[in-house]
Amino acid sequence: MSQPEPTAQAVLPSWVDSSLIKGMLRGIERESLRMQSDGFLSQRPHPKALGSALTHPRITTDYSEALMEFITPPKDTIREALDDLMDIHAVVHRHLEGEEKLWPMSMPCMLDSSDENIPLAQYGSSNIGLFKTLYRHGLGIRYGRRMQTISGVHYNLSFPDHFFEALQTQETDEALRALSLQDYRSHRYMGLIRNFIRLTPMIMLLIGASPAVCKCFMTGRDHHLLPLVRGTLYTPYSTALRMGRFGYQNSAQKQLGIRYNNLQDYLEGLQKAVKTPYKNFSRLGLDDAEGRPIQINDHVLQIENEYYSLVRPKQVPEAGETPSQALQNRGIGYVELRAVDINPYSPIGIDEQTAGFLEIIALYCLLQDSPALLDDEQDVIEKNQAEVVNRGRAPNAAIWENGQHYLIEDWCNIYLQRMQPLAELLNTTYATDLYSQAMQTMQSRVDEVDATLSALIVGDTRKQGSMWHFGQMLAQQHSAVYEAHQLSKKTLAYFSDLSKKSLQRQQELEQDSSISFAEYLAQYR
Repeated sequence: MSQPEPTAQAVLPSWVDSSLIKGMLRGIERESLRMQSDGFLSQRPHPKALGSALTHPRITTDYSEALMEFITPPKDTIREALDDLMDIHAVVHRHLEGEEKLWPMSMPCMLDSSDENIPLAQYGSSNIGLFKTLYRHGLGIRYGRRMQTISGVHYNLSFPDHFFEALQTQETDEALRALSLQDYRSHRYMGLIRNFIRLTPMIMLLIGASPAVCKCFMTGRDHHLLPLVRGTLYTPYSTALRMGRFGYQNSAQKQLGIRYNNLQDYLEGLQKAVKTPYKNFSRLGLDDAEGRPIQINDHVLQIENEYYSLVRPKQVPEAGETPSQALQNRGIGYVELRAVDINPYSPIGIDEQTAGFLEIIALYCLLQDSPALLDDEQDVIEKNQAEVVNRGRAPNAAIWENGQHYLIEDWCNIYLQRMQPLAELLNTTYATDLYSQAMQTMQSRVDEVDATLSALIVGDTRKQGSMWHFGQMLAQQHSAVYEAHQLSKKTLAYFSDLSKKSLQRQQELEQDSSISFAEYLAQYR
């Protein structure tokens, strides 16, 4: 990614054709807060009719009992993934109680002054259920519960093995040609991840959708935000506050030095963090005055999932495996693109244009050279990200790359131009024009910054009088969409069956009393 103007041939080698891309899979995870009719965070438990949040494969909760997470299985096309996600939203909508609605934005709805009124997700009385709630309690005392109410979209993407086999035959490095398919696939996915990190400023500008926050979110925090309208704070040119210092972050993790230069280094860094005590967390203690545990441990990470990152290498864990054991045993199976804000204008939080754009970027990142990501470059990328988060729409917003200074629109134009052949390849693969339309949408946002999601949200928030009023209006509109969405008998039966089975599975876990939770936790510690 160091050439300023590579040719289309360099971006898309002549031997790559649509047959090699066929077999790509994508899945979507979308988070959304349940909101009471008065606009405050729900205090109700997860709706029983939706099954067990502990064991349901498609509808669960994240940090808070009120923070729902919807998961699609891997799908052959974007349209299928989005349709599946819409079905989940419509099913959930049918079972929301007390006039609750799904809050449509990444930054949270109204929160009252007490963190304790952000209820932790509850998973029942089994050891694994209690462990999951304790992990969330630990997050709350480490970072505050408010931070954990932020929602996002995770876009999971995998490429077919025959594509990696074809890529490997083109390698000139004998050591790479000699790798097993599993190791070669992991090598290429790590290259994708490094390049994706380099390009996150563009993603934040073009699909960032969290330019403002309810004032209540900043309770007790020092900040530089300005009033937008009553009860709403922003910075005039911000794009994605969720991705900045008021969003998900962990200063302890910055010192970890977790590298993405190869899978082994990444896993060793992660394991070290799970096993290394951290002074600030040690001061909090492991148990309260009554001897009840308040965090799983006092390490930099309680568990691996606590590591916040813009993109993650993933492998589906088998029974009893941790995420890193799954990666160690079977290599990288897919990547999780996490730098994606919820699009509040979409009833399901993501639209075809965003999905298509993410797939084009991922393919680009996979095909391009990806030199090691070292500290100096990482520092520059973090400065670029901060620039875009806080002032990405400013007329003089700029990016540094390879010692050169670019106005952000010039920098984005370079990359959008490079990616055009990949949009055409994906169009051919899927017999669609979705990918070229996605590129046109993103180009229009570069050409006219007022067309970005963040600019539209600032304008509409101002028009509606507050972020809460704007979110409330969208939530109402989205509810009507869910209401009108036709669910087939087969789909309804499928979700009903999943709910019943998930409740049975939770019950089975709770009947296993071979060891107490205290023993279970002691073994983990």
